[in-house]
Amino acid sequence: MRALLLESPGTFAYRNDRPEPLDDPGADCVRVRVAACGICGSDLPRAFDPGGAYHYPLVLGHEFSAVVDEDAHGFHKGDRVAVFPLIPKPGQPCFDTGDFAQTTNYDYFGSRRDGGMQEILRVPAANLFRLPDPVDLLHAACTEPAAVALHGVRKLRIAAGDTALVIGAGPIGNMTAQWLRIHGCARVLIADVDPRKLELAASMGFETIDSKRRDPVQQLKDLTGGLGAQRVVEACGLPATFAQAIACAATFGEVVFMGNLHGEFRLPEKDFSSILRRELTLHGTWNSKVVPRGTDDWSTVLKYMDRELQIAPLITDTPSLEQGAEIFDSIRHRKAYHNKVIFRVSGGAS
Repeated sequence: MRALLLESPGTFAYRNDRPEPLDDPGADCVRVRVAACGICGSDLPRAFDPGGAYHYPLVLGHEFSAVVDEDAHGFHKGDRVAVFPLIPKPGQPCFDTGDFAQTTNYDYFGSRRDGGMQEILRVPAANLFRLPDPVDLLHAACTEPAAVALHGVRKLRIAAGDTALVIGAGPIGNMTAQWLRIHGCARVLIADVDPRKLELAASMGFETIDSKRRDPVQQLKDLTGGLGAQRVVEACGLPATFAQAIACAATFGEVVFMGNLHGEFRLPEKDFSSILRRELTLHGTWNSKVVPRGTDDWSTVLKYMDRELQIAPLITDTPSLEQGAEIFDSIRHRKAYHNKVIFRVSGGAS
């Protein structure tokens, strides 16, 4: 089968003769043919940092959609599915509540085991989500990041008419802004330094703040009559944007830290005192939930995808696996503008 292998830090190799995986990552596995697989921001340190991967060689890819390739465990050949990449192991703390990402021992496609940047995988049936007919198979590769965004937004106590701010206009930030609007926020603003991402956000009906032009905290205060935003989501993962998120929150407001922090975050005494005086609520968020089925993050994403939740405008590149090394290098060195990159792995992703 065809596969894109990470052979060592920064070294990719395309193979068209890799053996199919024979091991089952759990009970009741189903053979699937991967249709599309996205590149996540977390794939970059995993690919390029020394020791960034659990092992080498490794097939990256935890954001992927697939087509079922056999009749097994309630699924039929040809079923279109999105794949939840975390494989929980029973007996761990938080397992019984469905908080699988908060357990201490689990498996994971694309990091701890080979993921979606190859043609064939065996996936536990419980990790498969059938796609509604209107959902495009290519777009379904974004179910995972869309669920991560939704999981964070669900932490908030949104009231109709709220003003919300998202710091970070990348794919996760944009989808977060869409979820805030879906949940009833009257105004949703997006702050970023990239004019192309801000232009896209504006074309999708969001107010934008150019953080490169002027202090984003002051810009938000100017736009809200000095009040700030009731709901703030940080989706960059930088110490500076963590501080901005806190400063932008209105009195009694809420902040969700979604970005995985890169660097050391310190808060001066005065700013910490401001959290207390404004009685802010700060939330951490991680991954997403797949229980209870039907109202879980993944099922909800698929109900809204390609309807109120728009994926197509976010996609800039749909390369083949053969172009994998080139596209990863381009993203890392910023040789071109890349927003959401999704590999077309095998037939079926239009």
